[in-house]
Amino acid sequence: MTAAALVLSASPPTPDSSPPQDLAARPAGSALPAVHPTPQSLTRAGSDVPVTRRAVLVTDARTDQAAAARLRELLRAHGATSIDTATPRQASAAPNRPGDASLTVLLGPASRPDIAEALDGTRAPERAEGYALSARSERRAPDVIALGGHDTAGQFYAVQTLRQLFRPAGGHRWSVAGVQAADFPAMPLRGTIEGFYGLPWTHQERLDQMDFYGDVKANTYIYAPKDDPYHRGKWREPYPADKLKELGELVGRASANHVRFTFAVSPGESICYSDAADRDALKTKLQALYDLGTRAFSIPLDDISYTRWNCDGDQAAYGAPGRAAAAAAQVDLLNDIQRNFIATHEGAQPLQTVPTEYGDLTDTAYKQAIRATLDPAVVMMWTGTDVVPPSITGAQAEAASALFGRKVFVWDNYPVNDYFNTSGRLLLAPYDKREAGLSGHLSGIVANPMNQPYASKVAVFGAAAFAWNDRAYQAATNWHGAMSYLAGGDRAATEALLVLGDLEHLAPTFGATPWQNQAPRLAARVQEFWADWDGGDRDRAVRELRGYARSIQQAPATIRGGAVQQGFVTDAEDWLDATVLWGEAAVKMLDALAARNHGDEERAGTLAAASRELQDRAKAIRTVPARNTWGEAQPKVGDGVLDTFLTQAEARLAEGDSAG
Repeated sequence: MTAAALVLSASPPTPDSSPPQDLAARPAGSALPAVHPTPQSLTRAGSDVPVTRRAVLVTDARTDQAAAARLRELLRAHGATSIDTATPRQASAAPNRPGDASLTVLLGPASRPDIAEALDGTRAPERAEGYALSARSERRAPDVIALGGHDTAGQFYAVQTLRQLFRPAGGHRWSVAGVQAADFPAMPLRGTIEGFYGLPWTHQERLDQMDFYGDVKANTYIYAPKDDPYHRGKWREPYPADKLKELGELVGRASANHVRFTFAVSPGESICYSDAADRDALKTKLQALYDLGTRAFSIPLDDISYTRWNCDGDQAAYGAPGRAAAAAAQVDLLNDIQRNFIATHEGAQPLQTVPTEYGDLTDTAYKQAIRATLDPAVVMMWTGTDVVPPSITGAQAEAASALFGRKVFVWDNYPVNDYFNTSGRLLLAPYDKREAGLSGHLSGIVANPMNQPYASKVAVFGAAAFAWNDRAYQAATNWHGAMSYLAGGDRAATEALLVLGDLEHLAPTFGATPWQNQAPRLAARVQEFWADWDGGDRDRAVRELRGYARSIQQAPATIRGGAVQQGFVTDAEDWLDATVLWGEAAVKMLDALAARNHGDEERAGTLAAASRELQDRAKAIRTVPARNTWGEAQPKVGDGVLDTFLTQAEARLAEGDSAG
């Protein structure tokens, strides 16, 4: 991969090539590091800024404390061993002069006079979560980095962009790329919904996810695990004290990363809509989380029936069960929560919901009642044209918004793997097939991740980037960035993750046709192999594909080598075990073809038998059943491509094909 695809982590990566040996600032024309999500505007401005051993951080009462804490961590990780803190007044009374051996970093509102001056014409967009950043080294002026936010979230996101601008500058020294940036999110809501069936994430996994969301500028996490009994089946019951404590810790970690913890309760399986006691129980459940600091709430009404009522009172209140009656009951409940709970609680965000009809574009009596009578403040979620849509276009989103009478909020069922067609799969393809310009039609996007939280980061990295700047989003570039993030910037580990990701690229739907194909990189190489083999250039055919087969075989060891986040390694353990065997089987089969091509029948037979034995061992591996609703399964690795190649290769051997 190219250096431009690397994302430097907060901790300096272990370089696999020597950094530049000269600390002299890079010229204005040199390439910039990749930044994810892609900023709305990021351009070269002056030379790179050296990170000195001493730095001065200038803050005031309006500086976001989470942003300041993260900024100190970054400066220390990149060579600033002494960081002094000053107010703007103190800094102006003792300004740095050209040649001073210290770096000044300004952090706070973009309107603060010292920051506005240092931004030098780069204006922070006057939009929620917007920010401006300026880092430049000038010969006749002291080195200053300015980070100005439209609000506190903007300050935090300015720091997250700065995190990706550090680069080696010789020895153990670092510099910050000379840039100016003006940036803001295209969509107000960006992040994930833990809404899958199967074993919910652990408390520690959720805490780690909040830190990850902060890194990728995702601001929304919706707590809605289907198999949390207190979310769905026992929704009337309060959380036990230990669970409530964990939720409080999670709310705090989310807030520290400017993530909106959204608490969801799904009462639809048993609620009596007309029963005042049930409504009071629901409000009591929400109040408990409000008391912990939660300010965003959701009442999902998905995956329930509207052909029956849960109580006789609803028959009397709303009539015989059906689409229109269900909508009337649900609107009655949601309007009550919005108007008599949300509107009466300071700081509470508009109520969110998931309708029972959440995945199509058909107008029905249900949708007609929703758009005519549901409070316009309520945010409506929609999954696309199907539960797992092959794509989402602006026209589809506009049609959905018209059906529900408001901009819809997309619950994107990727990379979730809790349904039958995902059995045995990690879904590691990039976030893709969502049309640029969707930000004009949506209130946001949240991805529904896998039961494996760390492996889900590949797709969530992309979903967050798309929601931040959908018009500049490039799936392939972002996919490289996601793998580099997981690898801590290590190039060899990044490439190994890309090899694994290609083998786990298939993205299924509920039907027979996947919306992303399996192993496109490997498939292209196999196609080239057969073209060369049948064209007579067999030595080249074997040499080229064997090199990639060795990469497959060796990728798991590299991924397990320490650079890749341990959580990802744990999530992928069974697939890594299988990948080693499939890769080795491919190497043996290619060696068998080469032996046959050179007339060594005995060696060809021995190698083919060894390949079959390795394939059988790979097929015997089973995933841990507790993690997924589909239970124990064979980890799928390049299926339909790698196994097909091995079958075709062995058939050629059996045919005694030496002439093609």
